[in-house]
Formats: sequence, C-alpha cells, structure tokens
Amino acid sequence: MAVIALALTAAPACADAPPPWMNPTLSPDARADALEAKMDETQKLSLLHGHFALAAYYGGFSGDAPPPIPGAIGSSGYVPGIPALGIPALQETDGGLGVSDAMDEAWNTGATPLPANLALAASFDPTLARATGILAGREAWRRGFNVLLAGGVNLTRDPRGGRNFEYLGEDPYLAGLLGGQIIAGIQAQHVVATVKHFALNDKESNRYADDAHLNEASARESDLLAFELAIEGGAPASVMCAYNLVGGTYACGNDHLLNGVLKGDWHYPGWVMSDWGAVHSVKDALAGLDQESGEEYDAQVFFGAPLADAVKTGEVPQARLDGMVHRILRSMFAVGLFDHPPVKTPIDYQADGLSAQHEEEEGLVLLKNNDNILPLIKGNEHIAVIGGYANAGVLSGGGSSQVIPDVPAQLLPTVLMGEGLAGNHTSAVIDPDAPLAAMHDLAPNAQFRFDPGNYPSSAAQLAKWADVVIVFARKWQTESQDVPDLTLPDGQDAMIEAVAKANPHTIVVLETGNPVQMPWLSDVAGVMEAWYPGGNGGHAIANALFGAVNPSGHLPMTFPRDETQLPRPGLSGLDAAPGQITSTDYNIEGADVGYRWFAARGLTPLFPFGYGLSYTSFGFSHLALSDTHALVASFDVTNTGKVSGTAVPQLYLTARAGQRTERLVGFARVTLAPGETRHVSLTIDPRLLADFDTKANDWRVDAGVYNIALARSAAEVAETAAISLPATHLAP
Repeated sequence: MAVIALALTAAPACADAPPPWMNPTLSPDARADALEAKMDETQKLSLLHGHFALAAYYGGFSGDAPPPIPGAIGSSGYVPGIPALGIPALQETDGGLGVSDAMDEAWNTGATPLPANLALAASFDPTLARATGILAGREAWRRGFNVLLAGGVNLTRDPRGGRNFEYLGEDPYLAGLLGGQIIAGIQAQHVVATVKHFALNDKESNRYADDAHLNEASARESDLLAFELAIEGGAPASVMCAYNLVGGTYACGNDHLLNGVLKGDWHYPGWVMSDWGAVHSVKDALAGLDQESGEEYDAQVFFGAPLADAVKTGEVPQARLDGMVHRILRSMFAVGLFDHPPVKTPIDYQADGLSAQHEEEEGLVLLKNNDNILPLIKGNEHIAVIGGYANAGVLSGGGSSQVIPDVPAQLLPTVLMGEGLAGNHTSAVIDPDAPLAAMHDLAPNAQFRFDPGNYPSSAAQLAKWADVVIVFARKWQTESQDVPDLTLPDGQDAMIEAVAKANPHTIVVLETGNPVQMPWLSDVAGVMEAWYPGGNGGHAIANALFGAVNPSGHLPMTFPRDETQLPRPGLSGLDAAPGQITSTDYNIEGADVGYRWFAARGLTPLFPFGYGLSYTSFGFSHLALSDTHALVASFDVTNTGKVSGTAVPQLYLTARAGQRTERLVGFARVTLAPGETRHVSLTIDPRLLADFDTKANDWRVDAGVYNIALARSAAEVAETAAISLPATHLAP
C-alpha cells in the first residue's frame, strides 16, 4: 500500500492526468488496489457475476428468446465493464479449439478450426502448443474478445469420454506442460485464458451431478498435477471450476480444492470463475469461488443480491468480497486488458489455416504400416477412397469447442445432445477441406473413385477395382455425452472388414476423438489416427499419405483392446435421471491413469501410450544419468533410415527405491536428416519421482536407486540406467 500511496502523491495535480491504476509501471496488484479503492459496493458486485450472452441466439431458457444484452458481442460470457472507472467489459468466448463464438456481426464469418487437442498432444511439442495458443488468442483479440475459455487439461481416465478430444491425453506431465504453453500463448495476445475444468471433470455422463471420488495423494499425483504444471507454465489469469462434485462437494463450492490446494498450497493469485450453471449457493464465495459465470443457467443470481445481503449480515466478510474483486482486477491488469484492448481487425485465415494444417501434420499417428504400404507411390493408378465424407471434408468434435470455419461447412444432423438450449450443437460439422480433392492434387495422374461406405457390398466391389484402398472411418463425439463403447458407429467395422477381404492393400484413416476397437486390424495393411483434423485437415492427411510429410505423432493415450481392460468396464451415469447424484470411484486406478494402469496389471493394449511409427527409423543410445542440482538424463538419437524424420524419445521412471512403477518423466522432439545424430539432455522434475505425502502435505522423494528407461513408447524400452538419489522433500 505504501507504493500506491507514493504513486497517488506523485501524480500530477491536473484534471487530465490518468488515474494511478493506469500506470503500467506499477504491479498488477498495486494497480488493482488503487482501482478497488475508488469502487463502491455496487460496482464491486457487478464484476462478480456475468451473463450467458448467447441466450438471445439460442432461444432463451423458457422458450422465448430474450433480447440481446447491450454491450455483448455475441459471446458465451459477458461481464459489463464500468466505463466511469475505465474497467473494460469481459467479452468471453468459448475457444477450446479456436474461437467458437462471435455471431453478431455480418463481417464475422467464422474462425480457424484447430485440430483436436489430442493431435496437439500427439505432437509432444511444447513449442507448437505455444504457437497454437498464440493463433487462438490473436483471432480472439481481433474479433473483440478479451477472454478465451481455453486451457483444458482434464485427463483421459476413460476413453469413452465425450470431451477427451478437447484435452491433452492421459498423462499429467504431458497435459500440464502442453496446457501451460497453450495458456502462455493465448495470454501473450492480451487475452485471458482459463485453465479448466477444476477438477476431476473427466467424463460427461451426468456431468452436473456426478460425484468423483479419489484419495488426496492420488489426486495430487495425477489430475491435480496436470493443473499445477499448467498453472506454473502458463500463469492463467483465471481457473474455471467444474460441474461435478468432488468427494461429496460441488467443485465450485469445494473449499479444499479452491482455498486449500489452488489458492493455499499453489499460491494462485488469479480468479476462479464458475462453469456455466455450476454455482449452487452464495456460500460458494466462502469456499473460494470468485465469479459466477452464465448466471442465467443457475437457480438464481447468487453473486448478485444474495451476495450483497450476505456481506451486509456478515455471513460473507467484506474482506472476502474485496478479495474477489482484487483477484479479477489484478488478472485483467496482468494480461493487459486495460492497456491493450481488443481491436477488431481482419484475420489472415489462409496463414492461420496453414498453421492449423502444420499442427495436424505433427499430430498424425501412424499406427500400422505393413510392407511399407505408406507413403503411397505414384505407381498406384487406381485408388479407391471410401467413407468418412472424404469427398466433402473432415469431421470435427461437437459442443462448446465447435468452431465454425470461415468458409461454408457441411452440417450432419445428430440427436446426441437433444433439443432446447444446446440445440445448435446437435449438428456435427464437416470442415470443408476434402481429403479426396487434396489427394487428387498430389497424384493428378491416378484415377480416383469414391464410395460413401454405406453398404459393405458396394464398398467391397469398388475395393476389388483398386490398386490401393483408403477407408476414412469416423466417430463423432461431443460435450455433454460420453459414448457407451469403443466401436465405430453405423456399421463401419463391418464395412472395413468387407473392404479388407476384397483388397488386402487397405489403409484406414481414423477421424475420432478417442481410441476405437479395431476388429479388422490384422486384415488391413495400414492405419493412421488423424483425430479431428481441423480446417486444413484434408491437406494434412493427404500430405502424410503421399509422403510430403513424415508422420511423427505419438499416442497421448492408450488404445485398449476393448472395455474389459478399463478400470470401469461400465460407464456410470449414462442412464441417470436429471439431478440424480451418481458416483465414480477413481480410487480403482488412483494415480495409475492410462498406461500406468496397464503396466501395473500386466495388460497388453491394442496400442500403448507414446506409440507412433515413421517413414524412417531411429536409434536411441548412450543413456546416462547425473544428479548435481537436479536429475538430468542425456542420450543420443540417430536417424538410421533413408529419409528425414522426427523422433519422440521418451523417458520413464520404471523403478524407485526397490518398487516397480511406470511414469513418464521426460520427452523430446528431435528432427534429423538421414544418418544424423543429436545429443539430448533433459532435466527431470523431482515431483515426477515423488509420492505426495498427505500427512506432511508435501512431495517426498525417498532415498534409493531410481531406474530410468529411454523408450519409444510406454511398452518399448531401448535402454535403461540407474542412479542413487537422496531423500528429498518438496513444497506442495
């Protein structure tokens, strides 16, 4: 406060002098203190709750569309500003995979659809993650938005989860590291990012009333670690709490999560906003919630008049309300919302589309390549392309992350999300970059024929004509709905089996938001996982199929053989009645999420975490460990093949202090010319070697021998090394 007083004293005594909170040389906290001192109670309360500004476009909550909210630009969320004090409005857009909103202006014709975040995770590339955040933040800022509701790091605990495609896989280190870089990139554009959904929001079935149970140590070593790393790496201005309950208490009113872990142990300085419809009481403010979002979704506007009354009666201390305001203001200053307001300017969609294409090209995962059927050679004169709407475009995932491209897209009606408010999300969107046309461009002398794949018999007949067959298989997933199993819908498995029997030179390209079963795997020659490929996805897929790019993606999640290999073969909450509390016991696997579950139980998956093939080959060698100030692993990577390519060497902790384990502790992306060798050194975060000690409330590294494996995937080790480490304790 002394610094603020000095600034006030030193300010020129003239009417035109800017107020002290507009002094960019002051810290965000000092500026927030100066501004808050000028606010009355009504102004403070106005910052603590906001609108769902798209209600006017979706038809409202009671059937009649409400009038548009003055000042809102067609955004998912809108918190009015206070012009008298120079406080800008919060214009909040959904944006998990690019800018999803902005529906009010004729010039605003769409945005760049980014590939599923699983493609980004498959790249194992933090630099690419930051570039992706920059692109999304830049498009948001140029549209007039200053908050992008992006930064999802929920883990894949179940491969049937409807929103897994928005997140970054099953490993907390990979998800947290990449998530932090996405956030940092967004906020470098003076747009607030919101890491979400805090916490254990790992499934969509009965998401408003499912109670997640997980012991504290396991939570700290898995889901919460992903958030901790993302917050450290990206410094998000806001954290969005989740719909679900955690240990019997709603996440947005969970004192342990919000006050204890987030603001206490992690010293998080930003603000906690609710998800839309996730506030249940004015007492959520006491539990650490700072702002009620999408107030129209809640039973009442809890952070309006009820909060004002609670402050008057002392139920909520005045200091708590002031703290809520301070956290919002200091984050707005920290990201630059006051100093760099959005300016609506044209967007270079062509350049951004090429960036999205590059992201997809890094995230494509080559799963099978018998007899080097890929890349396709130009001697293939007859090429059959079957299924997946490959003549029209590529599939995208549904829900609030759905981006409408800047060119007309195909809409496929579905019924997964039902009717009413979310009705606009009941159509699957086909991004209009057709793989068939892109392949034509790369092989103009080949003869292509297309079959939609609706009937196995006609698809098989076409396959007999072809030298090579490319089947595009798709599985649409969306927010608010998990899927009941891992099969491909609409009889696609039977169609692929028929095609493969008719022509063994069959390649399957998967456009999915999750793993799928592959009963036809042994009958096809090649498989490529393309995820949801984004706006230029057709070109990315074609480039990989024909070798213009060398696939370098590695699976960020385990592909199980079937549901019997999962911790919960049945999915809870699928048939729950509205409001019915259901329970999901994550203690079954605890911190052993994904590949760790498979390793602990000796299960062999269809494809392991970290798996991915290339058109070249790599050698990993000379693994060495050292421990001076931190544990460092060094090794060599050599391109032993005939073409340039990118390797993704991975480090796993495989044993510690006499106990077997499996945990990703490091990775790198190394691009090499044929015959080239590069030496790589990676510093290992000690928390990845530790247990969380709930009694001491810290991380504990036990003294003993630690074994580190240099690997191609979680199931393929190249070399191992061991080192003795002393006992260490780390702050929570």
